[in-house]
Amino acid sequence: MSTAKTGWVVIVGLGPGDEALVTQEVRDALAEATDIVGYIPYVKRIPARPGLTLHATDNRVELERATHALEMAAAGKRVVVVSSGDPGVFAMASAVFEALEAGDPAWLDLDLRVLPGITAMLAAAAQIGAPLGHDFAAINLSDNLKPWDLIETRLRAAGEAGFAMAFYNPRSKSRPHQFARALDILREACGAETLISFARDVTKPTQSITTVTLGQATPEMADMRTMVVVGNRDTRRIGRHVYTPRSVE
Repeated sequence: MSTAKTGWVVIVGLGPGDEALVTQEVRDALAEATDIVGYIPYVKRIPARPGLTLHATDNRVELERATHALEMAAAGKRVVVVSSGDPGVFAMASAVFEALEAGDPAWLDLDLRVLPGITAMLAAAAQIGAPLGHDFAAINLSDNLKPWDLIETRLRAAGEAGFAMAFYNPRSKSRPHQFARALDILREACGAETLISFARDVTKPTQSITTVTLGQATPEMADMRTMVVVGNRDTRRIGRHVYTPRSVE
């Protein structure tokens, strides 16, 4: 990490929840930061210390948050933008680059880096076994930033193509009906006997893992704290684990 007085922005992933899964590279960036920017629950994970300012904001102001980070870096601050999981997976990295593209051309000269983290999709898959062992797709089921009909199209296409799938943000209080529709599409595209796993609070003390068939799955099995992983027609159980073979006949 640079020790120069000029500002920088580092976009980091804090992993899925277990502090042991935060990389040393990310810890080093946090130790050098003058400012932390992020969604309220993620910023709360950063211990307060002298010389560090925490900027916690609501989840629906990503571009404003990213712009603020770039402005502070341009003023000489050492800024870390925090996301959970990996910053490049449905998180802040793309928002920062979008703000960079729309912002002051001088920002292009800033020291801007992205540090990877362990995304919830991979943490959940590891707890389940190896359900993403072959080709897979990651899909965000929230329609906050894209229309629901596009989500339906992608679900059907991925299922019919034989991809295993991992779903972020499967079911919220404001859109409980959409996951029911997603399950209907998956049953049609993948078959009712295809395995689906629900990993809630993955890597946390309250973690729970449930695996059933698509025919047995109900919408209530998922909420916003759940990663949902669907296998393909080759995915199978072996003991308490689920895996997708690497070979396809």
